[in-house]
Amino acid sequence: MGMSPIYGHADRGESIATIHAALDAGVTLLDTGDFYGMGHNEMLIGEALRSAPAAARERALTSVKFGALRTVDGGFSGIDGRPAAVKNFVAYSLQRLGVDHIDVYRIARVDPAVPVEETVGAIAELVDSGYVRHIGLSEVGAETIRRAAATAPIVDLQIEYSLISRGIEREILPTLRELGIGVTAYGVLSRGLISGHWSPDRKVAANDFRAHSPRFSGDNLRHNLGLVETLREIAREREASVAQLAIAWVLARGEEIVPLVGARTRERLGEALGALDVTLDADDLAAIERAVPADAAAGDRYGAEQMAMLDSEK
Repeated sequence: MGMSPIYGHADRGESIATIHAALDAGVTLLDTGDFYGMGHNEMLIGEALRSAPAAARERALTSVKFGALRTVDGGFSGIDGRPAAVKNFVAYSLQRLGVDHIDVYRIARVDPAVPVEETVGAIAELVDSGYVRHIGLSEVGAETIRRAAATAPIVDLQIEYSLISRGIEREILPTLRELGIGVTAYGVLSRGLISGHWSPDRKVAANDFRAHSPRFSGDNLRHNLGLVETLREIAREREASVAQLAIAWVLARGEEIVPLVGARTRERLGEALGALDVTLDADDLAAIERAVPADAAAGDRYGAEQMAMLDSEK
């Protein structure tokens, strides 16, 4: 997502080089949304796949979110989960990505006007026809997970999960484990907030999502960066960066949890992959959670209007 204009300017050449470096390092999952830059991100990934070595291209799996409606000026105007719309969205995504199938397909937010069974049923038809391999979900609560899973096999739920976004632990994660559904965790560094690289005086462009995020504003930001400093001490003791510690914490939560890393540059990608070399024992995990207890963050993870769209928060 960050490689399309959501966090301000991104360099196209560096973005493609970063995707290539990820594939070379053994990363196999490329996650996107058809509304990231109104198709820009899918075309970027398509270009990166076409120019990657054949072996890396064959290993790459695509995960695509759909359903968000955009305006010419970049705004959002709702969600469309109607079966006909699902089949329309996938046709455009296949073309932009330059692939003959999508490995995991999911609606980005539940359409309140369309039963989830109808949306999932439409994706199941795409599975039957070979255009999609697996059905995923995104930002939904336990009841919706059960309804979707009763309609068709669900492979995973994509949802925000990090040291400072742990709401799924109460009901959603137990439900997923009961049903044998995995987690694709986004926001593991909370959009850079707990990366160890954010500073309180950093200037944010008006077109940067974080300029309007409650956790990056005023007293909330100062409080949250205070949490990061407590993590920095623990990371230093373990000869890791703050980002590596935060990613390693997510990795330690269970084998069924796959962290999405939103690196935009090869430098940040290299740091993130270093988390694979950080092993956290029980004492480490206890120290981290003393430093950053559940619900320690100040501010919601989205603004009020977007929070109201999250089935996972109801």
